[in-house]
Amino acid sequence: MAKVAFLGLGVMGYPMAGHLVRNGHEVCVYNRTAERAQRWVAEHGGRSAVTPREAALGAEYVMSCVGNDDDLRAVVLGADGAFAGMAPGCVLVDHTTASATVARELAVLAAERELEFLDAPVSGGQAGAQNGVLTVMVGGEPAVFARAEPVIQSYARMVRLMGHAGSGQLTKMVNQICIGGLLQGLSEALHFAQCAGLDGKAAMEVISKGAAQSWQLENRHASMLEGRFDFGFAVDLMRKDLGILLDEARSNGAQLPVTALVDQFYADVQAAGGGRWDTSSLLTRLKSPAKS
Repeated sequence: MAKVAFLGLGVMGYPMAGHLVRNGHEVCVYNRTAERAQRWVAEHGGRSAVTPREAALGAEYVMSCVGNDDDLRAVVLGADGAFAGMAPGCVLVDHTTASATVARELAVLAAERELEFLDAPVSGGQAGAQNGVLTVMVGGEPAVFARAEPVIQSYARMVRLMGHAGSGQLTKMVNQICIGGLLQGLSEALHFAQCAGLDGKAAMEVISKGAAQSWQLENRHASMLEGRFDFGFAVDLMRKDLGILLDEARSNGAQLPVTALVDQFYADVQAAGGGRWDTSSLLTRLKSPAKS
């Protein structure tokens, strides 16, 4: 059993922290909205803290899962931040999807304080968090990863060290590049099937047994055909992630023309009021002609 602090109880962090308790760890939670932390304690046990610093006191591991670079700095740095409460040797495992720049920054600041840091963004969405089957891509030192991996396994089915600090975030960028392209391709395929007068569901069931198979096809085509976009990863969050990776591409020389185009397509969805729709809502940009 480890003593763990968990910072950030959003749609991902809330169930992830719950899995830690179910796996026998002692957990103290912090959330910017205190009522949500209190609700988590009522549901799972453990305790809550009023600041990240207080949550981190006495912890062996501090997990964070917040919105962006600025949110991450807010819960980690400063007099009330997690670093202020962490003892030497304590490990901060950050599950936020953030920039590789902030990951490297926090790794340096952690080392100056004799603390450890892993950037460990996750993939698998809300369902993956609830079911404890997330994929976790990690950047950091191998010895630190070896210590933290058994705790991370509480809510993961795949955990892998990808390299030095920032490598976890870079791998998450690779993940988002793939997802954006796959969903645009799936949207166009469904749109074409509808325009051609095909049974879209039947077409997807057939091609899912061949080379076109993907998780997105198998898990999203039915809801897309029904016009349901009220679950999964939100467009607003996807645009945040795409903005981070396109900035990284500008600095490392990677050419991402399709990803840049998909980012603009998501901007169209936002402009249509779909910022909180899930990422499969790219289909809404494509209007199928009415059939007589």
